[in-house]
Amino acid sequence: MELVREKLRQELAQLEDELHHKLPKEIQKAREFGDLRENAEYKAALERQSIVSARIGQLQTRISELESIDIEKLPEDRVAYGSKVVLYDLDRETEIEYRLVSSEESDPDKGRISTSSPIGQALMGKEEGDEIHVKTPKGTRNFEIAELVTIHELLEEEE
Repeated sequence: MELVREKLRQELAQLEDELHHKLPKEIQKAREFGDLRENAEYKAALERQSIVSARIGQLQTRISELESIDIEKLPEDRVAYGSKVVLYDLDRETEIEYRLVSSEESDPDKGRISTSSPIGQALMGKEEGDEIHVKTPKGTRNFEIAELVTIHELLEEEE
């Protein structure tokens, strides 16, 4: 999770530099071209300024959210952020393994799903042996949690 926060902080620093240093210069240069009503460079710079400002707000909010995750407060016996789960697909009779991560870390092809995804949301707070039902665009999927390894157990394994 620290890598994600650092990546977001780097993007934030780049955008703040663009907002406070590069874009004002572009706007000033565009103003020098004259009539602002017909000035495409001026309009583009203002639009970019608006986009950058909005993204900075999003990044600040997301960094704050990530910093508020206290691993010590995550449950040790239920699915939560960082948990690894093996799901048994009750309809297809197959197993699939997922690791619950933040949306920035999500990579479904590598088995990393966001806690805010439909499956992630359905898993949150559940225990090994629980059944979950997930509505997807292709219909409802039915799973049983065959195995649960919480972030606490995973961190112990790494030590």
